[in-house]
Amino acid sequence: MSSPRQRLLDALQAPSAGPLARPSAAADATTRQLVEQLEREQPADLVRDQPLLTGVWELRWSSSRQPWLREAPWLENLQVLDPNRGLGMNLLRLKGPLGSIAAISVVAALELCPPQRVSVQFQRGGWIGPRLGGNRWELLATVRQSFPAWLDITVLDQELRVCRGNAGTLFALVRRPDLCAAELLPA
Repeated sequence: MSSPRQRLLDALQAPSAGPLARPSAAADATTRQLVEQLEREQPADLVRDQPLLTGVWELRWSSSRQPWLREAPWLENLQVLDPNRGLGMNLLRLKGPLGSIAAISVVAALELCPPQRVSVQFQRGGWIGPRLGGNRWELLATVRQSFPAWLDITVLDQELRVCRGNAGTLFALVRRPDLCAAELLPA
C-alpha cells in the first residue's frame, strides 16, 4: 500500500470529471484526512525547508467555498513564491493558450516567521498580460489590506505544500516545475 503522502499526491493530480465538477463529500473528507495525517507525520520547518518554498505552486484542493480559493479544471490557480526577494503572487489564469492574456493577480510582500508562518502583506492587484519582447503588460492597482494575513506552511517538500491561512482555510498545492517564478512575477 502506498504512503499517505503518495495517496494525497495521487488524489491531487487526478483529473476532475468536468468544468463544474466538485469532489464528492467522501473524496473531500478523504483528502482532508490525508492532509491532517501528513501535518502530524511530516511537519514543515521553514528554518530547514525554506529553499523548497521558492517556485510556482498550483492549488489542487482547498477547504474554502470561495470560488477564487478553489481548484477548477478550466483555471490555473497558482501561487508564485520567491521568499529570497520577499515576494509572492496569487495568479488566476485560464488554462490553455489564453492563460497569458486573461490573468488576474495579487502581488504581496512576504516575510518568513519560522518555524511555519509566512506573513503576507498584499500590495497590488489587477491584470497581468503577456510578455512582448522584454516587457510585460500590467495593469495593477494598490491594494489596501485592512487585516493581518498569513499562511502557516504545515507540510513542505519538493512536490507538495500544505498550508493553513489566517481564516482557517486549508490548502494543498503541488509544485509546477514547468513554470518559472521569475517569468511570472511582475516587474
